[in-house]
Amino acid sequence: MKKELEELQNMIDQSKRIVFFGGAGVSTESGIPDFRSVDGLYHQKYKYPPEVMLSHSFYRQHPEEFFDFYRDKLLYPDAKPNAAHRKLAEMEKAGKLSAVVTQNIDGLHQAAGSQKVYELHGSVLRNYCERCHKSYEMDFIRKSKGVPHCSCGGTIKPDVVLYEEGLDSDTLDGALTVISAADMLIIAGTSLVVYPAASLIDYYRGHRLVLINKSETSADRRADLVIHAPVGEVLEQIHVE
Repeated sequence: MKKELEELQNMIDQSKRIVFFGGAGVSTESGIPDFRSVDGLYHQKYKYPPEVMLSHSFYRQHPEEFFDFYRDKLLYPDAKPNAAHRKLAEMEKAGKLSAVVTQNIDGLHQAAGSQKVYELHGSVLRNYCERCHKSYEMDFIRKSKGVPHCSCGGTIKPDVVLYEEGLDSDTLDGALTVISAADMLIIAGTSLVVYPAASLIDYYRGHRLVLINKSETSADRRADLVIHAPVGEVLEQIHVE
């Protein structure tokens, strides 16, 4: 991997408008499981498949089961930023990184110090009453029982994009804008199979497309550099001027 790391370092040194696009694999080194790895959510046994339990229709039809699953498998209050999160925050502070675009909902990029983060699928840290729109923190949901309710009586919904729901248009537009203007795009920790997020790669027009993932993806052939390794392990070896 030494040759690939040297090439990655060289690309970063030459770039000024880097955008990082990350998926669940960015947070696995913080102890948060992804969906599709051997020990991910899709390989665990539940009454319903995870993609069903995390759908808008399931949330409406089976709210108690939804929240039981949500609390058990999507909330990790003790998770801390890992080497990847910290390096990206360092790159932004140095003026090398324009933005982070993430499919993750854990808020670890901001916890590490990143300022410009486009959360395509929302965040478990934000929750709101569907009736009066009052905001609630993650701990309120985590410590509640059954379906969490607001003081007004409305249901408190996590600000996460469920299956069958559309992405926030402002967040998506912002992500497309920074990717289109990037002189380097690093894609990491994602299998690139969840749409429309996976299609964002099509908006990059530069010649420094890097893919960092433990396994192969459908976009490997398009990349200028492919590194098959954990993203934190790779990025922690990068030096930022």
